[in-house]
Amino acid sequence: MNPEEIKLTQYSHGAGCGCKISPAVLDIILHSPITHLADPNLLVGNNTRDDAAVLDLGNGNALISTTDFFMPIVDDAYDFGRIASANAISDVYAMGGKPVLAIAILGWPIDKLSPEVAQKVLEGSRAICTEAGITLAGGHSIDCPEPVFGLSVNGIVDIKHLKQNSTARAGCKLYLTKALGVGILTTAQKKGILKPEHAAIAPKSMSMLNKIGETLGKLDYVKAMTDVTGFGLLGHLSEMCEGSNLQAVIEFDKVPKIEVIEEYLDQNSVPGGTNRNWNSYGHKIGSGSTTLTRKTTILADPQTSGGLLVAVEESKTADFEEILRSNGIPESNIICFGSLREKSGNYLVEII
Repeated sequence: MNPEEIKLTQYSHGAGCGCKISPAVLDIILHSPITHLADPNLLVGNNTRDDAAVLDLGNGNALISTTDFFMPIVDDAYDFGRIASANAISDVYAMGGKPVLAIAILGWPIDKLSPEVAQKVLEGSRAICTEAGITLAGGHSIDCPEPVFGLSVNGIVDIKHLKQNSTARAGCKLYLTKALGVGILTTAQKKGILKPEHAAIAPKSMSMLNKIGETLGKLDYVKAMTDVTGFGLLGHLSEMCEGSNLQAVIEFDKVPKIEVIEEYLDQNSVPGGTNRNWNSYGHKIGSGSTTLTRKTTILADPQTSGGLLVAVEESKTADFEEILRSNGIPESNIICFGSLREKSGNYLVEII
């Protein structure tokens, strides 16, 4: 079996972060009548739906611990390893931290796919870990009906630089460091309608590390941060609003979007995860429609290894934009697309 000829997406029923269990179902899973042990050193658990757990180490620093894995979102094994690894490491960057160590998680259908293909996945992972300056130090593997790969990642952060999704303030302006639409493009790929000239767009975006998060963590005027993944921009922004007890207003035309997604929307290239997302939180969104529209289809599009969603103090937006620019964020993404305000009405997010 030649690894170069294998199309991994044919071996899985889902793709990337679109495999995520919907927010509504996750609420049921996480609910428990059991009283949890209160650990005074646990700074961040799962009560705010943040990107990672954070443990106070007692020396002014904290340990960030996270895990993320999914089924193939691209056909190429090497690219799958790169994307899954960038996605997992992103959780550390989203907390303002520095990744220090990674452990691999591999599920492999050994009766369908050769070990040489899995080797390519791990090579891709090692390449991204090297780019992040960390070691892929080991891992665990199982025989699994579908290919699955991801990482468990640890990071370190100075506690005063720790960023969460629940600490935004009214008046903050909203930014997104990567354009939306990779779910639409990867669905087009799976349907066989993606044009060859568009084939590299999504993999390039998904394999790009959110390294800038470590820099943004050190900025006092960055009040909250998270990464946008399987729940789409609307889902992760809703979590930020719920955790911070605020409401967001976003201007659809200013949200960074991959330009070519429009032609694939015309061909109904919509991930199944988009509908699951909307069914979970559509009632919290003020969009003028209770069903998915073209706008909300884009805003609820499941992102794999998406960008950082950042809430910035209003008086510091010019400084913040210059930081983005100096760190290589494309000019088309350096735009304020919304703001946060005190809660009013029934919606968490209003789209204008």
